[in-house]
Amino acid sequence: MVATLDDTKRRAIAMELADLKALQELLISNEEKLIPSVSSDKEISDRLNDFLRDDRQNLTVINEVIAKFGGGSVGHRDTTGQYVEQVNRLMDGNELSLYQKVSAHERIKHQAVMTGLIIHKASQVTGEDVKDAIAPLNQVNFENRAHQEQMKGILEVLGTRELTGKDPDQSVWARTQDAVAALRGVFDGLTK
Repeated sequence: MVATLDDTKRRAIAMELADLKALQELLISNEEKLIPSVSSDKEISDRLNDFLRDDRQNLTVINEVIAKFGGGSVGHRDTTGQYVEQVNRLMDGNELSLYQKVSAHERIKHQAVMTGLIIHKASQVTGEDVKDAIAPLNQVNFENRAHQEQMKGILEVLGTRELTGKDPDQSVWARTQDAVAALRGVFDGLTK
C-alpha cells in the first residue's frame, strides 16, 4: 500500500524545512561574525572557515530540497524568526563573551541537526516521493553533526582561555585524565 501525505502534514514538513533553512542561514551569519574574533588563532579560524564553506553548500542543498518537496511557499514559524532576531542581537552585541557566543552557536548547530533528523524520520513514514525529496538532507545532517562534535574542541580551548588565560592541556596524559574523570562520574552515578 502506498502511503499518501495529506496537505496538513505536507505543510508541517514544509514549515520544518523552512525552519531548518532559517537555522542554516543563522549558522552562516554567526560564522561570518565569529571568524574575525578568532583571527589570531589559525586553527580555530581555519575550522570556522571550513564550517562556513560547508554551511553555504548545505544551504544550497536545503534550498534544493525545499524546491523538490514543493514547500517553497511555506515560511518558517514566527517563533523561529523571533529566535533568529534575538540570536543576531546577542551575536552583534557585547553582552556575551566569545566563548558564550561560540557556545550558543554550537547549540544552534545541535538544533539544526535535530530539525534535520526529525524531517528525515518524518520522511521515513511517508510516501516514496517525500523520501526522495528529503534524501539529500542526510548529508546536511551528517555535516552539521560533525561540525557540532568539532565545536566541542573549540569550546574547550576558548572556555579554558577565558577562565585561565591559558590554553588547555591537550596532551595524551591530560586526555587520559579526562577519560578517568568521566568514568569516575559514570561509576559514581551508578552507585547512587
